[in-house]
Amino acid sequence: MSRSKTTTGLSVLFGVLGSLHFLKPEPFERIVPHALPRKKELVYASGVAELACAASLLHPRTRRLAGLVSAGLLVAVFPANVQMAVDLRSKGSRTAQAIAFARLPLQLPLIRWALKAARE
Repeated sequence: MSRSKTTTGLSVLFGVLGSLHFLKPEPFERIVPHALPRKKELVYASGVAELACAASLLHPRTRRLAGLVSAGLLVAVFPANVQMAVDLRSKGSRTAQAIAFARLPLQLPLIRWALKAARE
């Protein structure tokens, strides 16, 4: 079965973001929930996971598992998005705050795309 545009888009998104985890890890380190230790290692681990999902979503033989893992990864990194929004409440511009809070519900369509990919 051919891959949908949403699966391709999700793969590209994971590829770009996964690469950025290694090229510019500092912004990602800042949004790791404060209670978690070893922030750089967590950023690198999530970058590896995103790159693996990106590649695996492209191949029909690995797409089902990749879609399920991608959905799980999106759930796992959601606390970082919440941390970013909370942190920006006290020290970010109104625009940054609005973007951070608007991003939170956008995780749901991404999770749906991942689950859709698992069914392709």
